[in-house]
Amino acid sequence: MDRAALADFLRRRREALRPGDVGLPEGARRRAPGLRREEVAALAAMSTDYYTRLEQQRGPQPSPNLLAGLARALRLTGDERDYLFRVAGHSPPEAVGTATHVAPALLRVLDRLADTPALILSNLGETLVQNQLSAALLGDRSQHTGLARSEVYRWFTEPGERWRYPAEDHDRQSRAQVANLRAAYGSMGPRSRAGELVRALRAASAEFAELWDRHEVAQRFADHKTLIHPELGPIELDCQVLFTEDQSQALLVLTAPPRSEGAEKLRLLAVLGHERFPA
Repeated sequence: MDRAALADFLRRRREALRPGDVGLPEGARRRAPGLRREEVAALAAMSTDYYTRLEQQRGPQPSPNLLAGLARALRLTGDERDYLFRVAGHSPPEAVGTATHVAPALLRVLDRLADTPALILSNLGETLVQNQLSAALLGDRSQHTGLARSEVYRWFTEPGERWRYPAEDHDRQSRAQVANLRAAYGSMGPRSRAGELVRALRAASAEFAELWDRHEVAQRFADHKTLIHPELGPIELDCQVLFTEDQSQALLVLTAPPRSEGAEKLRLLAVLGHERFPA
């Protein structure tokens, strides 16, 4: 671990950013350039004290998960992320199929979407980051670990995962989940994390095994969908998707037409928040 290089890199990247770059309000005039330390710490989901010690060349070696959080918070490119890992004494994540580093271009769009649910998914259906309205609508997906980080894994192994979709949409959603995973498997290969997911799901779910054997391949996201909220009931929404160039990540944006019932429910959702949303 090169403490001096790590501290200098973090400070310079922090000072190069402005609040608007990461979706924060500009606020009052600032005495120093860039983001404040507490802002970076909040974006990276770590304590301000821990982050401060990193910039002061103190404290324990950060874990890969903390480094991934810092890479997202500081909007690092892939090369910058790899450098961050190396100076912190870790090997960079594998270039193929990594689900810890969010594409900066998608993050810039997400930062500007405060009034509608939006989230960024990996090609394995893992939620990499979501805004507050997405958490209010879909639940906080950061709680999941291991294979359960993948939406397709939860769909076929956790019965409670399906309640937010109307029963008549379950078959279509099952096929879409498998077709998405088949596309990722084709690009990542059988020895990848996609292959690990497939092997686990074939052993755990007869439904998945039957659908997998159909060899349907597509990156499918329904243009129009109905999602069920525990307090607001069904909410009809339009789904728009923006992919990275290599198709490894996707930004999903859920909207409703102006003055529609769905738009009114989204407005109420912003008021309700997700404090009472079931885990």
